[in-house]
Amino acid sequence: MRKRALLLMAALSLPVALHAQTAEDRARAAAEASRAKSADSDAILGNYVTPGLAGEAISTVDSSRTFTPNLACQKSATLLELLAQPNASGDIGTLSISRDRDLDGSFDEALTVPVPVSGICANGLISCAPGSWNACRFFRWDTAASGSLKLNEGELTDLAGCYCVNNSCGSNLVWGNMASVLKDLGGGVVGALTTRDPRIGIAQASIEGPVIRYTGAQTTSCASQPQVGATAYKANPNVIADDAYAAAQGSSVFQALSASSTGIGRSQVRQTCSVTRQVTLEETSVDKIITRVSGGYATSMTGADNISLLLGSPQDDSLKGGSCRLFDYAMTLDVKDPDRLLLAILSHYYMDDWIQVRIDGQLILSDPSSWTGDGFPPAKCERKKTWHGYPALDLKPWLTRGQHVISVRVAVGNEGEVFAQVDAKVDARCRTSEQIVDTCTGYAANDACQLTDEEVDGVVTFRSGVGTGLSPLAQTRLMGTGACTMQVTRDFFERRRSYACTVDQGTIPQPDLSRGAYIIDHSTETLLADRVRTADGGHSMTTRNFSLPDRGSVNACEPICKTRKAQANSAAAPDGVTGSKQTDPTGWDYLYHACQDSNVCPAGDGEEMVQGCGCIDDFPEAVVMMQTVRLGGADMVCTGAVR
Repeated sequence: MRKRALLLMAALSLPVALHAQTAEDRARAAAEASRAKSADSDAILGNYVTPGLAGEAISTVDSSRTFTPNLACQKSATLLELLAQPNASGDIGTLSISRDRDLDGSFDEALTVPVPVSGICANGLISCAPGSWNACRFFRWDTAASGSLKLNEGELTDLAGCYCVNNSCGSNLVWGNMASVLKDLGGGVVGALTTRDPRIGIAQASIEGPVIRYTGAQTTSCASQPQVGATAYKANPNVIADDAYAAAQGSSVFQALSASSTGIGRSQVRQTCSVTRQVTLEETSVDKIITRVSGGYATSMTGADNISLLLGSPQDDSLKGGSCRLFDYAMTLDVKDPDRLLLAILSHYYMDDWIQVRIDGQLILSDPSSWTGDGFPPAKCERKKTWHGYPALDLKPWLTRGQHVISVRVAVGNEGEVFAQVDAKVDARCRTSEQIVDTCTGYAANDACQLTDEEVDGVVTFRSGVGTGLSPLAQTRLMGTGACTMQVTRDFFERRRSYACTVDQGTIPQPDLSRGAYIIDHSTETLLADRVRTADGGHSMTTRNFSLPDRGSVNACEPICKTRKAQANSAAAPDGVTGSKQTDPTGWDYLYHACQDSNVCPAGDGEEMVQGCGCIDDFPEAVVMMQTVRLGGADMVCTGAVR
C-alpha cells in the first residue's frame, strides 16, 4: 500500500513541475542548452564537425538522443602527421611528414625536408644559412602529378605570411611557440593537398609536443579520382547559369513552381554592369610623324625629336656646267601627323652658282632673288665662288598631311655644287586618349531598376541599396609599357554596380492590407483595435485591452576584457626580416576575451591586463587603423622622382 501511494505522488508531482515552468523558462533552458553545444567555433567543432566527419555519434541539443551520421566516404584516424625539431641555431633541423594517401589507416607516403627551416610561410618555408638570414632560399608547398607532396623552389614573392624562427630573430622561438609553428607548417601542407584533391576534409588537429596530427576524411565526392565536377565552376563561373537552366528544364518541381501564381507574378532580377575608364597610351616616333620617302641623299637624327633631311650634290665641283647648265634634285617627304610637327625650316643651303627651292612646284626661295623663272638665270651663270645661305625659312605652311616634294634647281657655270638642309622638330612624347565605357546607362534610366551595390576602385559606396558614406580618393596609376609610360590621376577608373530590376510577368491579385492598416492606425500601447469584414460586405470593429509581457532587463553588452602580450616582430619581406629594420622589434598583440562568471577575465599565459571586464568600445581605434592601412595602400606609387 505504501509503495502504491509513493508512485501516485510521483506521478502527480511531475505534471505540476512541468506546468510550473513558463514558456520563457523553457525558452531560456533551450537557449542555454543550444549555447553549450554551439556557442563558439570550438564547441561546434567538437560537438558536430569532428564527430560528423569521423563517423562518431552526435547528440541532439538536449542530449536526449544520439545518432551516427555518414558524411564521409573514407576516414583516417591520422591523415597527416608532421614532426618538427629545432637545432642549436634555432632553425628547424628535422621536419618530417607522414601521410595516409588512401585513407586506409596506415601511412603510405613520407617526406623529410632536405633543408633547415629558417622561416615559415602560410604556403611554404624559407631556408637560410643556419642561425642567420643570409643566403636564403624559398620553397613553396606543392603536389606532383602523382599527387605526392613536394617543395618547389622559387622567389619570396611566391610566398605569403612569412616570418623568421631561427636565432637571427630571437632565441628559442620554435620551442617557445611550438603550437603555432606546427599549425602554420601543417596549414601550408594541408592547403597544398586540398587544392590538389578537393575531396579531402580535415576533421581535427591535435598537437603532442613537436608533433601535429590531422584527422581527415574524404567528404565531397565518393569518386576514385580527385577531380570533382563542382570545382569546374571555379575556373568558369559563367557555366553555372547554363547548367542551372538545363537542370531547371528537367525538374518537375521547378516547372510546377514557375507555372504557379507566384511564379508568373512580379519578380526581381539582379543585373550587374560597370562604368570603366579606358586609358590608352599612344607611343610614337619621328618616323610616325615625318619621313623621307624617296630622293635626297641622307637623313640624320639628333636625339629623339630632331631630324635633318639633306638633298643635292654637296661635293665640291661635283657638277660640270660648261658655260651654263641646269641641275635638279628632289626628295619626297611624307607628313603623317602635322599636329606633332612642331618646326620645319630650310636652315641652310649653298650653291655654285644660282639656286631655286620649290615645294610641290611652288617657288619659295631663289638666290640671287632675280631668278624666278623656269629657264636660265637672267645674268651670267658663273659667279666665281660657293655662296651660303641660312634663311631659317618656315616650311610648315606647305607641309600639310600627305606627301610633298621639296626640290632644288641649280644653275652651274663651269663647275659647281648644290646643297639644301631641312631641319624638323617633332613632338614624340607619349599621349593619352581615354573614353568612358558605361554599360549601366540603361539600368540607371529605368524606373523599375534600383541601385543596390556599387564598388568604386575597391571602395564599397553602396551596399544593399544603402550608401555607405565612403568615397574613393583620386587614384594615380602607371599606364603603358617600355619607353612609353605615364602616371595618370583620375577621380575613378572603374565603377562596378548591381541593380535590382522589377520584372512584371503577369497580373496577380494584390493582397488586401486595409485591415492591417486599421490595426496600426487605431491601436495604442494598451488598446488593440481591429476591423473585420462581415458576410454582408460591411465591417465589424472591436477593441480590447492589450499589453506586452515583461521581457525583463538585459545587460548593456556582453562583458569583455582587453589584454596584451609582448610579441617580437619576425615577419619576413623581400628586404629582410622586418624587426631588423625597427628600433625596437618587440611589439604588442592585443587580445579580447569574453568574461567568465563573476566578471573574471580568462587571460592567457604572458598576457597583461589592459582593461578589465566591462563594455569596451574600441571601434574608433579600429576605424583609424583600417583607414590608415587603406590610405597607405592607395598612395603606394613607385616613382623615380623626388617627392
